[in-house]
Amino acid sequence: MTETAAAALEHVTVSRGVWTSLRRRPLFWISAAILAVLAVISLFPDAVGGLFGQPDPRACELRDSKQPPSAAHVFGTDLQGCDIYANVIHGARTSLFIGVTATVIALAIAIVVGTLAAYFGGFADILISRLTDVFLGFPFILGAIIVLNSVGERTPLVVAVVLAAFSWPTLARLVRTSVRTVRRMDYISAASAMGISHARTLVTHVVPNAIGPVLAITATMVGSIIVAESTLTFLGVGLRSPSISWGLQMANAQSYFGSSPHMLVFPALFLSVTVFALITLGDILRDALDPKGRRL
Repeated sequence: MTETAAAALEHVTVSRGVWTSLRRRPLFWISAAILAVLAVISLFPDAVGGLFGQPDPRACELRDSKQPPSAAHVFGTDLQGCDIYANVIHGARTSLFIGVTATVIALAIAIVVGTLAAYFGGFADILISRLTDVFLGFPFILGAIIVLNSVGERTPLVVAVVLAAFSWPTLARLVRTSVRTVRRMDYISAASAMGISHARTLVTHVVPNAIGPVLAITATMVGSIIVAESTLTFLGVGLRSPSISWGLQMANAQSYFGSSPHMLVFPALFLSVTVFALITLGDILRDALDPKGRRL
């Protein structure tokens, strides 16, 4: 059996072991179910919003301002008389879009940068490592505040790009460490001895075998990005109306928590459950990818 075939067999065996470990964990299925429901909500907010109350989050009646939960408005209404349930449902799309988009962008940058640094080493490794240190040394929230205050329109895409710009260094270090481990494997040396190009070796062998541990962290990062967006919006430097997000709802409701707590509780509850599911899923994936964790 060739080194490449042996590596492929080992990869399949590890994948089966990871899935066997995952499917035996109740928290994995709970987290996956929560995220599946949120995905449906994000893809079809109008249909889900129409199940209980007003499907249009911008259909507001001032005479219904700050109404508590009722049959007509299951989550109550906000200061402008808008249905909070509809706003929470539509806010899921924005918050998840920012979290997923920022993480995908950060992961793409990290894979390219971390792989180049670890695989080729030398000057490339030194230069990329120092660049990563510069970004890591800059406070995440402070950097995002400065950049967001400098841009014009704060759309969900702009906020996602800004958050990604300050998120990739952590993933890049993880990619670098994982690629360096794979780089020392025998089948990588065999591929080089057989005259296989660096590009093909990276695409077919190095990155696929190094990306597993990093993907476990990306689920946690999506939750962290959603929290960061909500924090920035709560501080007044994130999204602005007419955008709809959980952070914007909480920012608008903070002054009325004493008299109308439902305005803050429901978006905060959805945010907390989403972040819990993402972080739990990330922790479970990390344990499943660990050989010691798979024996549990």
